[in-house]
Amino acid sequence: MLQVENGVKVSWSNYGKYSGGNYGVHSLCFKVGGRTYFFSYRTLVAVDDLEKGLIVSKNYWGTTTGKHLNWICIDKSRRLDSEAFAAKLAELGINAE
Repeated sequence: MLQVENGVKVSWSNYGKYSGGNYGVHSLCFKVGGRTYFFSYRTLVAVDDLEKGLIVSKNYWGTTTGKHLNWICIDKSRRLDSEAFAAKLAELGINAE
């Protein structure tokens, strides 16, 4: 765990069911304060915020990212299109470009 400015704690792990470390680097999440940021490869695909809850993108990338998204949230009806996902992130002050 890393502690940064103002005592905010940062930690990282991989999510999902990869048994080998080689693949786990493609499904990383970073916990920063009260938020967890989920990445598939180098793309932010979901954010879990203590106040706003889980914000998840639809799959625009492929089968592996689809698997990652299923590990984050199996309920596909909760997934947002790219515009809605970007808008929700913007509400949290996140620019994911």
